[in-house]
Amino acid sequence: MAAVARATASSRALTKSLSLLGRLPKLSPAPSHSARALGIVRAFSALVSPPSRAVVYEQQGPPDAVTRVVEVPPVLVKENDVCVRMLAAPINPSDINSIEGVYPVRPQLPAVGGREGVGEVHFVGSAVKDLSPGDLVIPSPLSFGTWQTYIVKDQSVWQKIDKNSPIEYAATISINPPTALRMLEDFTSLEPGDSIVQNGATSMVGRCLIQIAKSRGIHSINIIRDRAGSDEAKEALKKLGAEEVFTESQLEIKNVKSLLGDLKEPTLGLNCVGGNAASSVMKFLRRGGTMVTYGGMSKKPITVSTSSFIFKDLSLRGFWLHNWMSSNDVTGCRRMIDHLLKLVQDGKLKYETELVPFSDFHIALDKSLGKLGSHPKQVLKF
Repeated sequence: MAAVARATASSRALTKSLSLLGRLPKLSPAPSHSARALGIVRAFSALVSPPSRAVVYEQQGPPDAVTRVVEVPPVLVKENDVCVRMLAAPINPSDINSIEGVYPVRPQLPAVGGREGVGEVHFVGSAVKDLSPGDLVIPSPLSFGTWQTYIVKDQSVWQKIDKNSPIEYAATISINPPTALRMLEDFTSLEPGDSIVQNGATSMVGRCLIQIAKSRGIHSINIIRDRAGSDEAKEALKKLGAEEVFTESQLEIKNVKSLLGDLKEPTLGLNCVGGNAASSVMKFLRRGGTMVTYGGMSKKPITVSTSSFIFKDLSLRGFWLHNWMSSNDVTGCRRMIDHLLKLVQDGKLKYETELVPFSDFHIALDKSLGKLGSHPKQVLKF
């Protein structure tokens, strides 16, 4: 009876304090007969998640000021729910923007941070048939609240993936690699021997673009910032398969196409920087080419000359992965994720991450905010 009372108290506390985790039914009072009470205690123990630790924020603002790590009481697990023990989750720019309140898609407050990650099925509700304890899963489509040690969500949220998938890749496979793949496939028809040009080439999306393009016989021309270590960055990108890598200052010439040598003029350009770096991408494009913008790291506008439209007939497009996933069926999204994980396992897709213990969350956050210099993508390890 004491155990039942404790379970009931936990449920009431959870309903009051964690509206961010949603739909939390109250436990039923214990029956009077001790034998039946014992049976209910056993049922409760099978249907309540372990206590969790989570990164929460109750208001939008600077992430290092509004986030805190809190203890989360157990959550009831319904018949179609899956309780997942999280293994790893990255800190993405979109996560930071969501906390700041400037990202177009944001969860209701208070909220748990994170949208991407990987976990292991801890246990499942009675009606769940396709997932079992021990399965490796990711939220697919993306789901809010991955910065916590245990998550309880409907079975439809989870995609089972190959258990041999490296944790750091499984945790980061759902945003940056799909962005690269979709931009290569959805805007122009590229054939082996064709070329693309991109700025922001050292970003994770940029590195994925280089490698996926190479696997298809497509050449990449890459633009990086002028900074200390740019020669090392060039070599690293060429090892991934980049055909050419230029700093922005190298492109301050009248005819950038003279740098192409025997490469075809690019039909597709990718821009995540804006400002002069976007203009450099457009200068490389052939007549009728397309530049796709998917970011604006410089926070400077894109300026397009009249001649680029009249004489080069360039097309300017935009890409946001959220829109693509919203307009495509779950099966198609999951098939894409499986394809990307296969590239990882085949050694055709590599990128650098830094696994950080969850206990060092605020250090990882400071690194992600650029307060401690340049670092690889931070991945929280639970």
